[in-house]
Amino acid sequence: MEKVWLRSYPEGVPAEIDPSEFMSIGEVFERSCREFATRDAFVCMGKALSFAELDRLSAAFGAHLQSGLGLAPGTRIALMMPNVLQYPIAMFGALRAGYTIVNCNPLYTPRELEHQLNDSGAEVIVVLENFASTLQRVIARTSVRHVIVTAIGDLLDVPKGWLVNFVVRHVKKMVPSFDLPDARRFNDVLKLGRGAGLNPVSVVPEDIAFLQYTGGTTGVAKGAMLTHRNIVSNMMQAHVWIRPFLKGEQVVITALPLYHIFALTANCLVFFQLGATNVLITNPRDISGFVKELAKYRFTVMTGVNTLFNALLNNPDFANLDFSALKVSLGGGMAVQRAVADRWMRVTGQPLIEAYGLTETSPAVCINRPDETSFTGSIGLPIPSTEISIRDDSGNELGIGDTGELCVRGPQVMKGYFRRPVETAEITTDDGFLRTGDIASVDERGYVKLVDRKKDMILVSGFNVYPNEVEEVIASCPGVLECCAIGLPDERSGEVVKVFVVARDASITEQQVIEHCRGQLTSYKIPKSVEFRKELPKTNVGKILRRALKEEVRKS
Repeated sequence: MEKVWLRSYPEGVPAEIDPSEFMSIGEVFERSCREFATRDAFVCMGKALSFAELDRLSAAFGAHLQSGLGLAPGTRIALMMPNVLQYPIAMFGALRAGYTIVNCNPLYTPRELEHQLNDSGAEVIVVLENFASTLQRVIARTSVRHVIVTAIGDLLDVPKGWLVNFVVRHVKKMVPSFDLPDARRFNDVLKLGRGAGLNPVSVVPEDIAFLQYTGGTTGVAKGAMLTHRNIVSNMMQAHVWIRPFLKGEQVVITALPLYHIFALTANCLVFFQLGATNVLITNPRDISGFVKELAKYRFTVMTGVNTLFNALLNNPDFANLDFSALKVSLGGGMAVQRAVADRWMRVTGQPLIEAYGLTETSPAVCINRPDETSFTGSIGLPIPSTEISIRDDSGNELGIGDTGELCVRGPQVMKGYFRRPVETAEITTDDGFLRTGDIASVDERGYVKLVDRKKDMILVSGFNVYPNEVEEVIASCPGVLECCAIGLPDERSGEVVKVFVVARDASITEQQVIEHCRGQLTSYKIPKSVEFRKELPKTNVGKILRRALKEEVRKS
C-alpha cells in the first residue's frame, strides 16, 4: 500500500527511524542515566528515585542475579508486582545483566501463573508479598529456583515504609499468609549486589528482552518474543512522534500497570528516554486516592484506557485539578469512546488522543497526531518505519477506503511466539506482515479506522479475555454440558463477558457457574452474566457458532 499517511505527518517527524542507533535497552538506559542523572526518574507514594539512584540500584540488582545466583545470560526473570519502585529497579537491572523479563499479572490465579511460569521456563521470580501465597501454591510444579519477595513499603523512607507495611499487613490484612522458606528479601538482594558489581554483558539486538504473554487469537497464553531491537525501535518511533510537541521536563502519570505492554513501552521506556519523571500509581482503582495524588503534581502527560479516563471524569474532585501543564493525553488498550473524549476535552482543555497497538508489535502501530484539536474517531497514522496493508480473506491487498484485515510490518513486530512456530506462522503472511485479526480501513489521508475484531477476543478495560480460556474453565464445572463465551458492550469497561450454558444438571444456577470461575480466572475474565439454553447454534461439523450468538444478542 502506498504510504499516503506520510503526507499527514506532523512537521519534524521523519518517515523512518534507524533501529541500529542503539544495540539494546540497556544502552538507552545508561545514556539517559548519564544525561538526566539529577532528575527524578520514578516517584511512588511520595518517594522519588533519581536517574542516578536508579542506575545504582538496578546495577546492584543485576549484579546479584549474576554473582549471587549465578544465572546464565538469557535466563528468564519473572516479575509479579503492581506499580511500585521495585519494578523498574528489577526490570532494568535484569535487562542490563543480559536476562529476559517475563511480566506476570499479580492478579493471576494459581492456574494462570503456573502455565506462564512453565511455558516461559522462568527460573527467578520477584513477587510482591501480597501475592506470594499464589506463588506458593504452584511453585513446586514450575521451573522457578529462586524467589525474591518484596513489600509495598520496602523502598520508602523510614519510618513511612515501616508504617505502610504494618498497615498493609496487619490493618488492611492484604497479605495472605505464605511459606516460601528459601525466598530472599528484595532489600537484602540490593545490599548483596552492591558489593558484587555488575559485569558487562554483550547484548545484541536480536536477544529477547521480554516474553510478553498474550492469548493471540486463542485462549492459550503465548509468549511474544520482543527483542531488544523490537523494543528500542518502538521507543524511537514513539519518541520522534511526540518529541516535537513536548518541551522541557515532563511529568508522566503512570496508572496503567507496568507489566502491561502499553505502560511498559509508552510510559516506562519512551519517557525514560526523554528524561521524564514517571509518577507510579500503585492502586488506580482507588479513584479518590488517585485524584488526591494527581493534585500533588503539575503533570504534563497522562496515558490510560477509556475506562480509566471515564472513572476520573466521574469523580467530583477531578475537575478541580490544575490542568495547565497537561500537553498530551493518550488513550490505548481499547477503543476510546467519543463521549469520553468530548468530556475530557471540556474538563481538561486537552484532546484525548487515541493510539493502537498489540503485544506482538511492542506495542505501537498507529497514533493520532499530538496536535489534534478534536476527537478523530480513528486510531491515527502508522508511525515511522511502519508499513500497513489492508487484506481480504484470501490475502489480497485492498485499496484506500476498502475494509479488510489490518496487517503490519516494521522493526517493532515480534520475533515470534516463544517455542510456538506453528502459531507464529499462522499470523505471518508470506511477505512478512503480521496479521492483526482486526478489521480496518484507511482513508485518503492515511488515517486508519478500526471496524471490528476478526478474532473473538473480548477486551475488558484494556485487558484481553479469550473465550476459549473462559469456556475451558466453565466446561469443568459440574453440571455444565456445553458453553460459549462472548463479549457484550459495557459503558464502564468497554466489554464484559457473557456466557451461554447448556446444563447437564437442571439444578445448576448462574451463581454456581460464576463461583466456579472465581477460583480459576482473574476477576476481569469472570462472566458478568450466564444465560442457560437448551442448545447452542453449531456448524455442520459441530463447532459452536460464537458469532451467531453475538449477532442474536446485538439484534435483541
